[in-house]
Amino acid sequence: MRIANLAGRLVLVTDTGAVDVEEASRGQFGPDPTAIYRQWPDFTAWAASTELPSGRPYDDAELGAPVPEPGQVFAIGLNYRAHATESGFDFPVEPPVFTKFRTSITGPVGDLALPGETVDWEAELVVVIGREARHVAAADAWDHVAGLTVGQDYSERTRQLVAPAPQFSLGKSFPGFAPIGPVVVTLDELPDPADLEIGCSINGEQVQKARTSDLIFPIPVLIERLSAVLPLQPGDLIFTGTPSGVGGGRTPKRFLVPGEEVLTWIEGIGALRQRCVPGTPHTTASTS
Repeated sequence: MRIANLAGRLVLVTDTGAVDVEEASRGQFGPDPTAIYRQWPDFTAWAASTELPSGRPYDDAELGAPVPEPGQVFAIGLNYRAHATESGFDFPVEPPVFTKFRTSITGPVGDLALPGETVDWEAELVVVIGREARHVAAADAWDHVAGLTVGQDYSERTRQLVAPAPQFSLGKSFPGFAPIGPVVVTLDELPDPADLEIGCSINGEQVQKARTSDLIFPIPVLIERLSAVLPLQPGDLIFTGTPSGVGGGRTPKRFLVPGEEVLTWIEGIGALRQRCVPGTPHTTASTS
């Protein structure tokens, strides 16, 4: 399945277009794109046994975040060796974890308001949890995944790295800093969900390209490590980390400026597209 949020309503994307789930199921499932993950076994059983009607055409600009209200958002740092190296860190022995606050989540296409002069890009594969995971072994972890989507972990590096204590979660949570989409793709739709090409370009210039099989901590290990500490709930998101090629790792450093377009893609899932526009400037200076 390819699950999307079309103008705030849960849809399935087929070869013919978008099928409204509430209408197709005759009310068995509601229109809320996030709620469906709490009904995941029933929903997948219905979808597998139902002949869907023809879908309607739509424009990508109508798509919202396919999971607009996750309960928890986990983000993993330094999960590709080349990115750890370009960032000046040793390879981690445990997944470095932070969050992107929920209000930063947005849809796959739109404007990205730049709050400062050091906004960076980070293409990421995002996991959507479909079944509660608590003390789950890596060998069983895929059973708890509803699907995968594309994400961007936009980062305001000045806010993120302000001394003396870095503010990763704040620096990565300005409005629009967590676009996801365009769809959530279930694992059966992908030849190998553990090995997908991922990339990012700016104004047509490729700046990142890798394969998700290069992850230091693969998806099953991330679920094992996270679920050993706290339960992962249906609809939770895991941003799995970014490959090398970010602006802050370049010499000289390169950051986003108004007028640039960022295209982020993952094989078999789709692409995000943001146009950079001026935003409200922020300050990291203390007033106390």
